[in-house]
Amino acid sequence: MKKILITGGSGFIGRQVTKEFLEHGYDVTVINKTNDLPPVSGLNTVHLDLFDETKVNAFMQEHHFEQMVHLAWYIGPKCHVDNINFGWLQASVNLLRAFQQNGGRKFLGAGTVSEYDFSYGLLQEDKTPLHNPSLHGQCKAAFYHTASVFCRQNDIDFKWARMFNLYGPYERATRLMPSVINSMLKGEDVKVSDCRKFQDYLHVYDTAHGLYTLFESNLQGAVNICSAQPICLRQIVEKIGELTNFKGKILWGAIPAAFGDNIIVGSNDKLKSLGWEPHYDLETGLTETINWWRTHNV
Repeated sequence: MKKILITGGSGFIGRQVTKEFLEHGYDVTVINKTNDLPPVSGLNTVHLDLFDETKVNAFMQEHHFEQMVHLAWYIGPKCHVDNINFGWLQASVNLLRAFQQNGGRKFLGAGTVSEYDFSYGLLQEDKTPLHNPSLHGQCKAAFYHTASVFCRQNDIDFKWARMFNLYGPYERATRLMPSVINSMLKGEDVKVSDCRKFQDYLHVYDTAHGLYTLFESNLQGAVNICSAQPICLRQIVEKIGELTNFKGKILWGAIPAAFGDNIIVGSNDKLKSLGWEPHYDLETGLTETINWWRTHNV
């Protein structure tokens, strides 16, 4: 069996990426702090603190992985400003070095839309500057630049999946779509911003498939994993109301907007050149997500 190491494999994105690789015949080792993935054939879960350089080096020396997907990073509350991003940058550099020193040949890192300068609106891999003011975006971009050069001079196949906004099962309950869905399912008034801004959303299953498609391709460097379809946040909230048959009030402007840019959308030409196409349109994806929350309501 093909062998691969995935960090962050039980997270919102990671659990779907792990599933993709398992379904394609990989023997998957997942590094997690907690074990919340159901046991399945071909899956091995390891508890390892990636901030512990000594333990990481010992683990990589023992197992000699030739392929790795690095998804682990802090994405909790205030992730864009939290100083822990600096720690994750350091931990990621050490992880990649240990990977290279112990036979690593193919590496895919998890990038983010937050690397880009949002003022450009349309975000393209080879054109848009990586001048995001957030610490999160700067640390991710710093790792991207460093890792790309390190992998090139050490003959490692380097891929960077620059992921945009996602939705779907297991998303953090405080995020826009889960919070709106759960409030509407409970019949509560929904408190949101004015929701006049446009974003690029992709179902997490389509994102995971895009990441797997990139990993299996010959393409190197950064590739946007996105829908390339700008959608107004107000339209999303209204569509959830329609799909849940919501009869309560939507309190537009009750909370401040989380960001100030009017439109953020990516180009996915590179990803589509690999034969990838999204499986979900917005209505189908929201319907499935709503049904998932019906059985996982917080």
